[in-house]
Amino acid sequence: MFVIWLTGPSGAGKTVLARALEEKLKGLGYRVEVLDGDIVRKTLYPKLGFSREEREMHNRVVIYMAKLLSKNNVITIVSLISPFKSVREQARREIGKFIEVYLKCPLKVRVRRDPKGLYAKAMKGEIKNLTGYNGIYEEPENPEVILETHKMNLDKETEIIISKAEQLNYLKHRKKLMETFNVYLN
Repeated sequence: MFVIWLTGPSGAGKTVLARALEEKLKGLGYRVEVLDGDIVRKTLYPKLGFSREEREMHNRVVIYMAKLLSKNNVITIVSLISPFKSVREQARREIGKFIEVYLKCPLKVRVRRDPKGLYAKAMKGEIKNLTGYNGIYEEPENPEVILETHKMNLDKETEIIISKAEQLNYLKHRKKLMETFNVYLN
């Protein structure tokens, strides 16, 4: 199958979008798994820090997992800040069928959302080098999809990504899919 790689700073909407995409794609009859960076980190190596080297190692593990799932006919949705361009390029090279989705959202909106309280801690000086605040986030240069999550609703975001997957021939076009279902129903 293929991998949908959701990237963007904390609070951009990656996790919420990943779950909505998962539900929609499963509803279309596909096998789908979500690799959420926070859950992978917490499950496999909870004491891992956030240095550049540790982030790159974490991202390489997620790349490997996504590649295996994809190779076994599972649409894989990766929800991962993945702040470094070089790591996202590595993912693209290793995985092959790859849709990079950049969730672009202004800092003031991310601060307002602050789902994990990270921005509040960074503003108090409790967190240093928070990605997208005072830490590095290298914006994607040529993602397949850019979503301005502060301007769109979740349905529109999922529709854009699924349409891109159809355009790239990673998914059957829904019209053809419905025709196939109708043949079986009649």
